[in-house]
Amino acid sequence: MKGNNKNMAVIIVVVAVILMVVIGLVGVIGSLTSDDIGPGAQTPNSGRSLDDLYQRISEYIITADPVKAAIDLSDSSLYDEVPDIDKYPLSVEPFADVALEIFSSPEKAGESADKESWLIDVANDFNSMGVVTSDGKSCGIAVRNVSSGLAADYIISGKYVPELFSPSNALWGAMIQSKGKTINMECDRLVGNTAGVMVKKSLGYTDIDHIIEDVVSGKLNLGYTNPQASSSGANLLLTILDKYGKGDLTSSTAVTGFTEFQKNIPYVAYNTNQMVRAAGVGSLDCMVNEYQSYVNNPEFVKEYDFIPYGIRHDNPLYSCKSLSNSEQECLDKFLEFALGTNSQKHASECGFGGNDTYKSAFDIPAGGVIDQSLKIWKDNKDVGKEIIAVFVCDTSGSMDGTPILQLKESLTNGMKYISEKNYVGMVSYGSKVTKELDIAQFDMTQRSYFQGAVDRLSASGNTHTYEALCLAMKMVKQAQSEHPDAKCMIFLLSDGQANGSYSLNDVSYAIEQEGFPMYTIGYGEGADMDELGRLSGINEAASISADPEDVVYKLKSLFNAQL
Repeated sequence: MKGNNKNMAVIIVVVAVILMVVIGLVGVIGSLTSDDIGPGAQTPNSGRSLDDLYQRISEYIITADPVKAAIDLSDSSLYDEVPDIDKYPLSVEPFADVALEIFSSPEKAGESADKESWLIDVANDFNSMGVVTSDGKSCGIAVRNVSSGLAADYIISGKYVPELFSPSNALWGAMIQSKGKTINMECDRLVGNTAGVMVKKSLGYTDIDHIIEDVVSGKLNLGYTNPQASSSGANLLLTILDKYGKGDLTSSTAVTGFTEFQKNIPYVAYNTNQMVRAAGVGSLDCMVNEYQSYVNNPEFVKEYDFIPYGIRHDNPLYSCKSLSNSEQECLDKFLEFALGTNSQKHASECGFGGNDTYKSAFDIPAGGVIDQSLKIWKDNKDVGKEIIAVFVCDTSGSMDGTPILQLKESLTNGMKYISEKNYVGMVSYGSKVTKELDIAQFDMTQRSYFQGAVDRLSASGNTHTYEALCLAMKMVKQAQSEHPDAKCMIFLLSDGQANGSYSLNDVSYAIEQEGFPMYTIGYGEGADMDELGRLSGINEAASISADPEDVVYKLKSLFNAQL
C-alpha cells in the first residue's frame, strides 16, 4: 500500500512538470508567431508607471521618416465649416401658409428635458390655434435647436439664415451686426434668465467681484466654458475685462487683469458637460451656469449658491430677414401669445424668470468690442505659456472608409487654428505604433511635415490605442523636460474600438500620474464614446462625438479653443 502511494506521488509530480513545460512552450510559440506588439501578450496589471508600460512596447515602435507636403495658406474661419443645417432637424414643423423659423438656444428648445422645452411647447400651442393673418393666410412657427454661437456662425456665413433667432443673450446679436449682417431686435426678452457662478455653499461667497479676486489670488478653482461658443463663457470674459478695465474692455489694464485671472484657471471647458464632470470629481470650487439650469437641478441647489454676473440672459428675439407684411403680422401674433400670461406661467414652471431682481452690470458692448475681447481671450488664455500637443491617429482597419477620410480632412483643415508658437507631434497606430512626427515648434517647416504625415495615413490592422497613448505621453514628457512651463495635451482621434494588448484599465494609473489631458474625438457611427469619455475624464478633458456632418467644424472649434 505504501508502494502504491509512492508511485502515485511520482506520477503527480511528473504530470505537473509536463503541464508546466507545455504552458511555457505555448507562451514562447505565441510570442514568436504574433505579428502584433509582443510584450502585451502578457496583459499588464493596472498601477504601472509610464516608464514601465513604455519599456514593454518600445522595441515595437516604428519611427517614420518625415515627408513634406504642400500646405494651404489661405485664410480660413469657422464660418467656412458650419455643418449642413440638416444636422439640426426642426423640433417643431408647422403646416401653414406663413411659417417662420426660429433658431433657439438649447435651454428653451431641448426636446430631451421637460424643463427645457418651453419654446417648443409654446410654438406647438400657437400652431394648434389656427391663427390667420388679415389676408387669410394661416400662421405657424417652426423651431430649430441650435446653440447660440453656432447659430450666429450660420447667420454670419450666410450658409443658412432663418427668419428669427433667439440666443441666450444679446451679445450674439451685437456680434452678428458687427459682421455687417442686418438683424433687428423684435423683442428684448422672451423669458428671463441670468448667467452666474455656482459656488460651493460652504465657501460663503455673495458677489462676483470677490470670486474673481480670489481666483486671481489662487484661493478658488473656477471652471468656465469657451467664450467663442458659450453665452455664459463670453459673458464672464466681458465681466472680467469690464472689472479691470473699468468700462474699457480692451484697455491694457483690462488685458493685464484678465491675464492674472487666467493664470489660476486649470482649463477652459469645451462644453458644460465637461465642466460639470470636473466639479463632480471635486476639482472645481465653482463654475459658470445659467440660473434656469441651476434651479432645475436639486443637487446644484443643495450644494451651491448662485452668484449672477454680467449682462442678463433674457433670450431676445431677432428677425434675420426682411419680413413681408403677412410674416410681420404672424410674428406679432406669436409674440403676443408667447408673452401672454399662460405662456409666461409655463416659463416660470420651466425655471425662467426666477432671478428677476438682478440687473445687468454693464451695457451690451458694440459688436466690434466683443470681437476684440474674444481676440484678447484667444491671445492670452494660455498666459504666455507654450503648448505641447501630440495627435494620436487611429489608422486601424475599423477606421477604413469614411472615418479615415474624415480624420485626414479634419486635421488638414483644423491645423490652420494651431498657433505657430506651439509644439506639435503625431503618432499613428494600427497593428503597429508609428511615431509619424517628432514634437517640434509648429512653424512652416513643421506644418509641412505635419501635412505630409496626414497625407500618408491609411487604415488597416488591429487597434493598439493604449500602446500609442503610451508613446504619445513619453514624447510629451520628454518635450516637457525642455519646456517645463508648457501646457501639455494629447488629442486622440479614433473610433474607440481598442483591441490591443493594453486596456484602459492598464494605462489609467499612468495617465492620471502624468496629468496630461486626453482630448478624444470619436469618428463614425460605431465609435465607443463611453470608452473615449472615460479616457478623457481621467484628467478632465473633453470627449467629442464627431459624425460626418460636423466633424471638421467641431475639431476646428476645439483647436481654436485649446491651441
